[in-house]
Amino acid sequence: MNIKSCLPVLIYSLFFMFVGMSYAADNTDSLLPFMVKAKAAVLINVNSGQVVFEQNADIPIPPASLTKLMTLNLAFDAVEEAFISLDDEVRISEKAWKAEGSRMFLEVGKTVPMETLLRGIAVVSANDACVAVSEHISGVEEVFADRMNEKAYLIGMDSTIFKNSHGLPVEGQITTARDMAILSVYYIRHHPEVLKYHSIKKMTFNKITQPNRNGLLWLDYGVDGLKTGWFSKAGFHIIATAQKGDDRFVAVVMGSKGERERENIALKMLNYGFRNFNTVKVINAEEKIAEMRVWKGDSSELQLGTIMTASVTVPREAKGDIQINKEFPDRIYAPIEKRKKIGEVKVLLNGLEIKTYPLVALNEIKKAGFFKLMYHNLLLLFILPPYLGGIVLVLILVFILILVKSAMRVRGKDELSGLR
Repeated sequence: MNIKSCLPVLIYSLFFMFVGMSYAADNTDSLLPFMVKAKAAVLINVNSGQVVFEQNADIPIPPASLTKLMTLNLAFDAVEEAFISLDDEVRISEKAWKAEGSRMFLEVGKTVPMETLLRGIAVVSANDACVAVSEHISGVEEVFADRMNEKAYLIGMDSTIFKNSHGLPVEGQITTARDMAILSVYYIRHHPEVLKYHSIKKMTFNKITQPNRNGLLWLDYGVDGLKTGWFSKAGFHIIATAQKGDDRFVAVVMGSKGERERENIALKMLNYGFRNFNTVKVINAEEKIAEMRVWKGDSSELQLGTIMTASVTVPREAKGDIQINKEFPDRIYAPIEKRKKIGEVKVLLNGLEIKTYPLVALNEIKKAGFFKLMYHNLLLLFILPPYLGGIVLVLILVFILILVKSAMRVRGKDELSGLR
């Protein structure tokens, strides 16, 4: 074959290979197992917190009514902390009464039980109830929005800014599909009782019956939440969650073109998760998986484990190929508080790290008494650089040796004097 005639083909091949590699590097979607007709999507496992599918997960999108998940989360936090009660009678302000969009038709000046308002937010996406709840907890909605942002920061929603309690369009209110997945997992883990509200198919208040806008609840698929949203510039959103056996997934779909389409996408993603992945429990909550010696403590043994159950979501065929690596320092000193982070547990699949959990102290160790403290300080002089204990010991031995030699020399002189 003529090399000159092959040269153009070779150059073209190399060019298109380079372009293809560059495109794949800049276009992670090309590596996805499938694509969905939405601006962004995330599929996350609730037990492990692992994302098993994502598409444009970090692009900014207005959250619309998905905002209400944070409002509900803060409300149930307040109930858990006994700051408010589900039986509280909440007075409806004029601002709440005037809220636009989806409502449960609250009447100004009247009182409504907190639980009824929370049910209205979860089932019919009531904007008026959001304002009423935020005012009851924080006095004014603006202060409540600050709390929403504080909570978002604490749980790792790094790309989210909330401006109000309901999600109606306002400049600067933004989130991502990944952040909404983080919020959903946190919400379900910390307040699993909320699913009994989100799974209600319809609600009647003031003689007005409204359906839950999550159409997936009517399907026989185990879907029991979570929230829908819509905004003209953002499109149709849905966060759907379902449980099969002990496993639960959350599908976040943002920016689809219609109600039916967002539901079909969410169902497709949930089905993909349940069909292709297993969630495996690798460590039980507060189970001792390692121990280490403690210096200067009233106890010499520190037990190590994880605060929460450590689970990993892996492809079904890879269930038996999981390894655990524990990393913690060689020595540690008292005092040590219970649940203090000491190291990390890394879960690997076929040698690749897929999940990391904090390795914490399972028992508290207080500072040792005076004599044990002195004893440990003395031992450490011999163990730790610059090994002062060893140096001092050598110097003492040298000094003793010098004294012995001097004494022997003096004794030898005395013996010689006696012979004379």
